[in-house]
Amino acid sequence: MNSETQKEEQSNVSVNAEERGDLVPVASEEESNSQWEQTRQKILQLLSELPEQIGNFLGEYQKPLVTVLLIVGTIITLKVLLAILSAINEIPLLAPLFEVIGMGYSAWFIWRYLLNVSTRQELAQGFSNYKEQILGSGQSKKSS
Repeated sequence: MNSETQKEEQSNVSVNAEERGDLVPVASEEESNSQWEQTRQKILQLLSELPEQIGNFLGEYQKPLVTVLLIVGTIITLKVLLAILSAINEIPLLAPLFEVIGMGYSAWFIWRYLLNVSTRQELAQGFSNYKEQILGSGQSKKSS
């Protein structure tokens, strides 16, 4: 008799809950366990296929990814370099000293390479040699 009264109370509670608009637990414990097991299996399957999917993605988009990584790396490097230069410029007397050194080197470069025809040809030959080393011997002949 106790079980009958408990069932009646449960049905009354669920009816009252439905009337109030409350959520009524519909699924039994076994159904919720099976749903949990299905979800767990799907997650495990997804995780087991993840390395293969990542490998396929990296293989397919290798060049664009390398390009994006190089651009991001360049941006980060420039930001760090600018931060270092900014910190150096805040040191008293160091920024003017670097300016004097830069002007002195520029004056030396002009004196050494740009005033005479023979030294300008030497400079042009040096650039041609570097260009040949970087691009290869076939590329520099095509562009000349």
